[in-house]
Amino acid sequence: MQDIRNIAIIAHVDHGKTTLVDKMLLAGHLFRDNQSTGELILDNNDLERERGITILSKNVSINYKGTKINIIDTPGHADFGGEVERVLNMADGCLLLVDAFEGPMPQTRFVLQKAIQMGLKPVVVINKVDKPNCRPDEVNEMVFDLMFNLNATEDQLDFPTIYGSAKNNWMSTDWREPKEDITAVLDAIIKYIPAPQQIEGDPQMLITSLDYSSYVGRIAVGRVHRGTLREGMDIALCKKDGTFKKQRIKELHTFEGMGRKKVSEVSSGDICAIVGLEDFEIGDTISDVENPEPLPRIAIDEPTMSMTFTINDSPFFGKDGKYVTSRHIADRLERELDRNLALRVQKGDTEDKWTVFGRGVLHLSILIETMRREGYELQVGQPQVIIKEIDGVKCEPVESLTINVPEEYSSKMVDMVTRRKGDIVSMETQNDRVNIEFVIPSRGIIGLRNNVLTATAGEAIMAHRFLEYQPWKGPIERRTNGSLIAMEGGTAYAYAIDKLQDRGRFFIFPQEEVYAGQVVGENAKDNDIVVNVTKSKKLTNMRASGADDKARIVPPVVFSLEEALEYIKEDEYVEVTPNHIRLRKIILDENERKRANRS
Repeated sequence: MQDIRNIAIIAHVDHGKTTLVDKMLLAGHLFRDNQSTGELILDNNDLERERGITILSKNVSINYKGTKINIIDTPGHADFGGEVERVLNMADGCLLLVDAFEGPMPQTRFVLQKAIQMGLKPVVVINKVDKPNCRPDEVNEMVFDLMFNLNATEDQLDFPTIYGSAKNNWMSTDWREPKEDITAVLDAIIKYIPAPQQIEGDPQMLITSLDYSSYVGRIAVGRVHRGTLREGMDIALCKKDGTFKKQRIKELHTFEGMGRKKVSEVSSGDICAIVGLEDFEIGDTISDVENPEPLPRIAIDEPTMSMTFTINDSPFFGKDGKYVTSRHIADRLERELDRNLALRVQKGDTEDKWTVFGRGVLHLSILIETMRREGYELQVGQPQVIIKEIDGVKCEPVESLTINVPEEYSSKMVDMVTRRKGDIVSMETQNDRVNIEFVIPSRGIIGLRNNVLTATAGEAIMAHRFLEYQPWKGPIERRTNGSLIAMEGGTAYAYAIDKLQDRGRFFIFPQEEVYAGQVVGENAKDNDIVVNVTKSKKLTNMRASGADDKARIVPPVVFSLEEALEYIKEDEYVEVTPNHIRLRKIILDENERKRANRS
């Protein structure tokens, strides 16, 4: 039997997790050095590269001193909790990666808590010790305190610590003594992380993730829990409703490096991919035909936020996208449900509306952004939190929010968050920055990031994670400014925008096409007003002799997708197409809007 280690990597955004895995792949001699191109091997999805975050978990494996190490990359954001929980199911230990200056951050805490509850043994890696003003020993103490607070066992608290710099390709047991390579981490994994138990008996495997190939269809990925699976073998698939289906394994693959290798059998403890199964979902168990026994299903946190998705029915529909009909969007959401465990989709009151439930604005906006890049056009409504009745009391989701800002902005932050019904939990100063922790309703977080960054001149670092449901906190003041709405369709002229600038700030550039009912700017006051941005200057030779003033236009505000979703009001949609993000009123016609407001 081959010696195996299954290990999940846990780290806060941007602490160097993906870089470390890349260096481990190099140490396993699987790649030529990628330094020349400087590209990461793991986060290879465009969105992941642009945002510098991991969204989809991936499996890679390396061979080191005759031991196969399966590395599972986990997302750090609490919004991708569905990914995290099923990934940790495959591991026996975890590598906790922490920045030597910042120390453990809120998002690390979310995944670490799950890992500790599952009883995984941690190995701590303190990265970036080559940074000036780093404090490795202090950070090591902080990690110990964090694990203690998360109720880790004696065995988990007795963790080994490795120091180093993944970027400079060295790791060592003492941060004052740099080494030549990163083998210290690999040695620690083999020494401290337990090998999976080899359990004999009838085969059993829990399907924890899916892959898809256009040649063979859906592929089931998971860790063999007990016994041995063989190619061509008949198995029983244990479904959610307690029924069993007889199926046959066509091919088996194990992970090797970044790719896969076809094998004839896989024994308990190893992670494999199975080709040839039909009609399965994540959480089903593959078991013996004669004696089927299901494993416990994966428990996933419930969604906390919902959004309305609908087809694009603006005057500009179909100009950019390839997929614009309700059938296209329905099929795409169906496909997403296969992979995205924390997502739920509900049919709306009409054929072309759906309510999509997710873990937060980021979780849902990543889905929208992915669809947009695939050529879909759609419209989405304002994010709403999911309200529950618990023992007859109206409750809403509450989150733990951490804001790290320079000292001079701390009072501003406290004021901002308490207005949104947030309560301050703790406040501590590190060097010249302050770390403030709050408990705030999820509703209060929508649209907060923008305001926080504006108020602190972009200096703030903000992170939040779902805590629990608590009784309703009362109304929260959201955006107070009204909208500037285009009166008629056509081309926006600089002349018209210039004359309207004292009304508020604009979201459109001159020469951009607009339609009636599109939100083209924000009013300086709290009411909506209809403006004509398509009015051009009448050029005749009957003119006063004075020279014309040149139009001086303030650059417009350009929203990212998340900012647009957090900005809109209840009676507005964000129209998303492959090339544009526009804001619009749900009812485009002004007279109809007035009628609807009256009623």
